[in-house]
Amino acid sequence: MSFEFAHSARPPAYRYGAMMLLLCAGVIVAALGFEHIGGYIPCPLCLQQRYAYYAGVPLLFLALVLVVSEKPKLASFIFLMVSLAFLVNTGLGIYQAGAEWKFWAGPDTCSGVQGVATTAEDLLRSLETVHVVRCDEANFRFAGLSFAGWNAIVSFLIFIFTIKAAGSTSENRL
Repeated sequence: MSFEFAHSARPPAYRYGAMMLLLCAGVIVAALGFEHIGGYIPCPLCLQQRYAYYAGVPLLFLALVLVVSEKPKLASFIFLMVSLAFLVNTGLGIYQAGAEWKFWAGPDTCSGVQGVATTAEDLLRSLETVHVVRCDEANFRFAGLSFAGWNAIVSFLIFIFTIKAAGSTSENRL
């Protein structure tokens, strides 16, 4: 008995889901690499944009298992939930990229003004311990886009392809 699967024998939902799983995992590994190896400290909004990836990786894996297990309705539902998470993530990326380009103001939590010192001692203590990473200033750009801009593009692609996966769960069963 052979367990070989030709690439074309995989249903479209599986192929789309697998591509998006690999993309999600690759993006989060890259983000963590830029942080821990490259020394780029993420802002609070950057960290928030990672939530979709942290949830997306195990959910996409589960959806792939469900596709192979011939449970298309549940797989489709999970693909749809992942797609919605990445649609929201696209919005967050656009919001941050727009703040970086000064199209609009960023969130107050990313501006560096996170509390008022009431005494000189409080002010001096906060200056020693606070390292502010602003959400409205890009600390890296590639091809004219910041991390947030690239996240918006990748999140939108994941949104599109997980929608395609959800719509094709009943096609070409294994």
